Order: sequence, then structure tokens, then C-alpha cells
Amino acid sequence: MAERPLLARGVAQEMRCVLHWFSGWAPPQRQRFLRDLLAKAVPGKLCPLLEGLEGLSLSGAPAPPPSLFQCQLRLWDQWFRGWSEPERNHFLARLEQVDPDFAAHFYCQLAATAGQE
Repeated sequence: MAERPLLARGVAQEMRCVLHWFSGWAPPQRQRFLRDLLAKAVPGKLCPLLEGLEGLSLSGAPAPPPSLFQCQLRLWDQWFRGWSEPERNHFLARLEQVDPDFAAHFYCQLAATAGQE
């Protein structure tokens, strides 16, 4: 049996929270999460900056408040940056358990980035 990494209580709660959110996301939200996950896995090969620019407005009109999904992604981003490499790998393993098809698609997309400059 493979050893599970010891997770700090807060990290384990963060992971449970993200996985709970994930289970309620619609397919377009899961696709957005997939892009974010890929950008974190291979930061030098993808351009998340362009996605960040999508939300900017030049009209001067006040921006609408963020959606619940956008708030969840912001928290996910903050938490993920604070996790160690073993914790991140543990999260991916948990994601595989929750949605094997999504995880397989993630790994396929990740493999497709190999060799890109």
C-alpha cells in the first residue's frame, strides 16, 4: 500500500473544500479549472497571463462583483501556491478518485505540452 503524505489539518480541509466545489461545477467551469491546473503544472509553457487579461475592462464602468466560481478559483490559487509538492501530488491523486475521466484528460493535456517551447 502506498504511503499517504501527512497533510497539515488546514491543507486537508482546503483540499476537501476544492474537491467539493469541483463536484458541483458545470462542464465549462471544470474546463476553466483544467486550464488553471495545467498552467500551474507547467507554468513556463502556458500563458495564463492572457486569461487574466480577459477580465480587464477599458470602459471605465465598474466591474460586476466576482461570481462565486471566480471567488472559489481565487481561493484555490492561494491555497495551491501554499501547498508543498507532495501535497499537490496528493491533491491530484484525490482528484483522480473523484473524477478519473477529468484526471485522465488533465494528464493527456499535460503530456501534450511536453516538447513545447
